[in-house]
Amino acid sequence: MLHSRDRILTTHVGSLPRGEAISELLIAREAGDKIDAGKMSAALDGAVRLVVQKQKEAGIDIGNDGEQQRVGFQTYIPSRMTGFAGESKRRRGRDYEEFPELLAALARRFPKPSRTNNAPEAQGDIRYTGAGALKEEIARFQSAVKALDAFPESFMTAPSPGICSSTMLNAHYPSHEAYLMALARELAHEYRAIVEAGLVLQIDAPDLAMDRAMFYRDLSDRDFVKACELHVASINKAIEGLPADRVRLHVCWGNWDGPHIHDVPLEQILPALYQAKVGALSIEFSNPRHAHEYDAFKKHKLPASMALIPGVVDSTNNFVEHPRVVARRIEEAVAAVGDRERVIAGADCGFGTFTAREWVIAPVVWLKLKSIRDGADIASRALWGKSAA
Repeated sequence: MLHSRDRILTTHVGSLPRGEAISELLIAREAGDKIDAGKMSAALDGAVRLVVQKQKEAGIDIGNDGEQQRVGFQTYIPSRMTGFAGESKRRRGRDYEEFPELLAALARRFPKPSRTNNAPEAQGDIRYTGAGALKEEIARFQSAVKALDAFPESFMTAPSPGICSSTMLNAHYPSHEAYLMALARELAHEYRAIVEAGLVLQIDAPDLAMDRAMFYRDLSDRDFVKACELHVASINKAIEGLPADRVRLHVCWGNWDGPHIHDVPLEQILPALYQAKVGALSIEFSNPRHAHEYDAFKKHKLPASMALIPGVVDSTNNFVEHPRVVARRIEEAVAAVGDRERVIAGADCGFGTFTAREWVIAPVVWLKLKSIRDGADIASRALWGKSAA
């Protein structure tokens, strides 16, 4: 994993806004509609090239394809495995159940979303069949990076076994654990291919925090931590044999602008997160409900083998954070970690976690990414001295 000894590096969580044309094609493909292959390929080429260019212009050091080629950060998985059919009846988060006004506002704002709470369920043995689709994604992305001379380091996302298990529900395996481990076994193919292509693998695991108020809402805090440990064990099973420094883990409380009053505190889950055999943790810290939680590192010190990717801009609003605000957040992260070289500035969560459900308009996203870079430069000068970039 890329590290810097003279300045704070920049990245983000993965998903970036999709244009209207590519969004319509992705949703149509998810629905099983017939799509002209040439038209789809050309649209994907253009979308990936655009987001690579925008990241480069913003000064992002560690970039990706913006998940332009996927309908959702985890809901694309059924298209790459056998065994999925029908429709899951996934419960919404407690925010939406306790505040129905939020659900009504969501429906008004996003009238044509992709499948999120009604993704397919596992109705048979799952087996990975997506090698061809993944190779095409990687080739398209790497071609754009080469053509634009972008990024000293690149990453690609893939969902955790846990978030797949709580989104595409189990209607086949004898237990949740059996399903979870089956997912780990099959997702390992995708994980390994990403790393072997020379990319950093980012595993998206909102299940390790968000699912306290969703899938695991009926558990005690102690039992939720046990569930987290099981989910982390499934990640470790899936990445077995991969270098830890080529894997980073993203954890969040859900990318929506709700109250988040039922979120689990970071302090409770941090020891479980440390069990993951990864080189970096990406965690929200600009979310107003969690901006204070650097204190958790006082009780549970970040392992020396891990870097921290703190979210220094919010992914759910159209405010553009001032670079000095970003710099303060970076400096607070460095103080919590105790090592400036193990902090990489990022975003709270993705800006386009699901197609046609993007909270932040595209022009503002690019400005937020630029603020990450500008804030990182200010922090670098403070942390290394005036000669820093």
